Amino acid sequence: MDNKKYDLEDRFVEFAALIIKLAKKFPNDITGNNLGNQIIRSASSTALNFGEAQGTSSNKDYIHKASIVLKELKETRVNLKILSKVEYGDKEVRDRLLDEVEQLIKITATIIKNKKSKPY
Repeated sequence: MDNKKYDLEDRFVEFAALIIKLAKKFPNDITGNNLGNQIIRSASSTALNFGEAQGTSSNKDYIHKASIVLKELKETRVNLKILSKVEYGDKEVRDRLLDEVEQLIKITATIIKNKKSKPY
């Protein structure tokens, strides 16, 4: 990603949008369709669940939603690694997305850890 400062929700939305743009360029075959559909679902789920987490009324509910975000980020990371192995999509774009997903995983894990340490 670039060095522009993002609101975290905007960052999740931008990440999902870039994944969609990447997947739109996959071959229209069984592999491209399967991997494309899967990565679009997991990446867009990160943004959607993060948005839902913002509207929660308790730490417990926030942690639950943020945990789903973390799970979907990890799934997207694995999918990006598979895409690298089969050389789908532009390598530079995949590498930037892998870097971004790693950063988002660290941020989300830290948010969950901090929320768990605050009982209110």
